[in-house]
Amino acid sequence: MIRIFLSKNYIAYIFLTFAALFWSGNFIIGKFATLFEVPPLTLNFLRWFMVWFILIPFTIKEILAKKNYIKENFFVIGIMGILSISTFNSVVYFALNFTQVINAVLMLAAIPPMIIIFSSLMKIEKTNVFQLSGLFLSIFGVATIISNADLQKIISLSFNKGDIWMLVCVLSWSLYSTLLKKNKFELSQFSLIQIMVTVGLIFLVPQFLYEQSIGLDIKINKAFFLILIYVVIFPAIAAYYCWQKAIELIGPNRSSMFIQLMPLFSALMAIIIFKEKFQLFHFIGASFIISGIYLSNRKTQ
Repeated sequence: MIRIFLSKNYIAYIFLTFAALFWSGNFIIGKFATLFEVPPLTLNFLRWFMVWFILIPFTIKEILAKKNYIKENFFVIGIMGILSISTFNSVVYFALNFTQVINAVLMLAAIPPMIIIFSSLMKIEKTNVFQLSGLFLSIFGVATIISNADLQKIISLSFNKGDIWMLVCVLSWSLYSTLLKKNKFELSQFSLIQIMVTVGLIFLVPQFLYEQSIGLDIKINKAFFLILIYVVIFPAIAAYYCWQKAIELIGPNRSSMFIQLMPLFSALMAIIIFKEKFQLFHFIGASFIISGIYLSNRKTQ
C-alpha cells in the first residue's frame, strides 16, 4: 500500500512539472505572438480547432460509448470548457498585448490560494498548516525571481489593463481546477479534453469572428506556423493531460502549488534562449519555490 501511495505521488509530481514547463513556454510564445502581430483571440480559436481534429480519432469511440454518461455530466464539463478553453487561454493571449510577461506570471501566484479557498467552500479538501506554509514560501520565491530580489521593483509595479485581465485568468483557472477535483469523471483524460474543447469552441467562434470584423487578419508566415504548432502540442494537449491526471491523483490544493514553478522555468528559458546569466536571486527564488512545494505536499498527523 505504501509503495502504491508513493508511486501515485511521484507520478503526479512528474505530470505537474511537465505541465508547468509547457505552460511557461506558452507565456513566452504568447508574447512572441504579440510581437509578430498574431491576433490573440484568433490564435486561441485556431489552437483549439486543431486540437479538436487531432484528438477526435482517438476519442470518438469512447465518447459515443459513454454518450449517456456525458449527457448527465455535460453541464459541469461544459462550464469547465468555458472556464479553461474559452476564457483562460483567450484572456492570457489578450492580456499579453498590454502587460509584460513578468506581470502576468506574478498574477499566477494568486491561483494556489484561490484554489484553496474554492476547495474549502465546496468542501473538497481541508487546508492544513503545511499547505499554508508552503503557499507563503513559494509565493516569496516567485516574488524573488520576478523582482530580481529587489523589493522596490515589486512595490513600483504598475498594474495596467493586462494585469486586470490576468485576474480573470486567476479566477477562471482556479474554479476549473476545483471543479475538476470535485467531479471525478469516468472518462479518459483525452476524452474529457475533447468534450471541453467542443464546448469551448462554441464560445471561441464569436471571438474569432470579432477579430476578423475589425480587420485583425493573420499574417501567414513561418513565425505564425511555429507559434501555432507549439501552442497546439505542448500547452494544449500535453499540459492539459498532465494537469488533469495529476489533480485526479493528488487533488487541486497540492497540485496548484506546482504553478509556482512557472516563473522558475521562465527564467531558465530566458537563460537558454537569450543567454542571460544565472544569478543569486534565481537560486534563492528556486529554493523557496521547491521548499514550498515540499511543505504543501506533507500530511498532518
